[in-house]
Amino acid sequence: MFPFLMIVHALIAISLIGVILMQRSEGGGLGVGGSSSGFMTARGAADFLTRSTAILGGLFIVLSVVMAAIAGVTRKPPTLDASLANTIQTDQPAQRAAPPQQPGQQQPQSNDQQPTVPLAQ
Repeated sequence: MFPFLMIVHALIAISLIGVILMQRSEGGGLGVGGSSSGFMTARGAADFLTRSTAILGGLFIVLSVVMAAIAGVTRKPPTLDASLANTIQTDQPAQRAAPPQQPGQQQPQSNDQQPTVPLAQ
């Protein structure tokens, strides 16, 4: 149901964009002029585009609210994969690689004592 509503929502949005772009800022609507009789006179086109903009805008808002409600109801709680947290490491921790020595330098002697200042955890 949700994918169908998404497609309808996209079609309404595209139609709304098209209807808005066809309107003239002065209210002429489609830029049609000419005879005073008929459906697509300047005034008739402006009225049609104004009504269709209002209807499409209302449908867009209502469909947005409906889709948000559906998404909120059908939302599943997040699941965490804890399979790696329960594994026990049996291997020895990897030893740090010694930095490469430059010629003429001596290797500092290792100190097996704990540091005097506790490390932050």
